Amino acid sequence: MIFLVQIVGAVYGLLAVIFGAFGAHALKKKFTEDQLKSFETGVKYQMYHAILLLVLGFNLPFSSSLETNMAYCFILGTFLFSFSIYGLCLTASKGKKWKFLGPITPIGGLFLVLGWGLLLYRFVRNFI
Repeated sequence: MIFLVQIVGAVYGLLAVIFGAFGAHALKKKFTEDQLKSFETGVKYQMYHAILLLVLGFNLPFSSSLETNMAYCFILGTFLFSFSIYGLCLTASKGKKWKFLGPITPIGGLFLVLGWGLLLYRFVRNFI
């Protein structure tokens, strides 16, 4: 599990840099200001959680279901949240917005919130 978390964290970080550069240069001319802001939000959240996954991957043993489920929440949540935003922005810029992606973004956000909640619980569980 440690290896998976580290690999996914590194891939998410790599892609966040690529997508950020792509958004800042290639998409700047094709996106509206709102689409560009949304795309940048997806990139930011992807990078934040890439770094988090790397930190967790180097600091947690993933010996409990709590830690494993937390990692899956961050991995899945980041994918659903950021990549649905990318899809919404790209398709909207071509006039063919994939509306089915709209509900996926908040589901990804819920997974991210759950992951952070599990991380908080891991820290305070001995005090409760």
